[in-house]
Amino acid sequence: MAAAKLFFLAVAFLSGTAATAAASTSFIKTSCKITTFPDVCVASLSGYAQAIKNNQENLVKTALSVSLDRAESTKEFVTKLLKFKGLKPREYEAIKDCVEETSDSVDRLSKSVSELKDMDRSHGNDFQWHMSNVETWVSAAITDENTCTDGFAGRALNGRIKASIRSRIANLAQVTSNALAFINHYAAKH
Repeated sequence: MAAAKLFFLAVAFLSGTAATAAASTSFIKTSCKITTFPDVCVASLSGYAQAIKNNQENLVKTALSVSLDRAESTKEFVTKLLKFKGLKPREYEAIKDCVEETSDSVDRLSKSVSELKDMDRSHGNDFQWHMSNVETWVSAAITDENTCTDGFAGRALNGRIKASIRSRIANLAQVTSNALAFINHYAAKH
């Protein structure tokens, strides 16, 4: 009899956990509808459903952290491309500029994550000031990301390197844009 009760408690607990995870995933899907890239949004955040729960603030912080992680990995990827043998001088310069732009993006997103952490104790005008900083830095990070791809404009830089950088930067810009949409939405509610 005790084993049967334990079994039913375990099933109830797991069902509750599954229900919570499903509700959190549903919250993410619904929230992502306000973004410019909802499919990218759902794909990048669904793995964090248990951390996000059904909490708007957790969603904002997680989306921004995901953007920072993506920026850091993109910076590492682009930096490794500088070591390729046989790069044309124009390719090398475009990649070098892109490393600088992605570094700036990482710095701005890092400052934004820190600002959100510091903001937990803020209210009123202080809250708005912190949110304004975050909005400005995240917007600037998107500009940095787009500036990177501008360096690969034109036919002189066609090929796999250009395609791979553009693909990575496009995804990073989409994830960052989605984070900014959540930040703006959250700021407007307070």
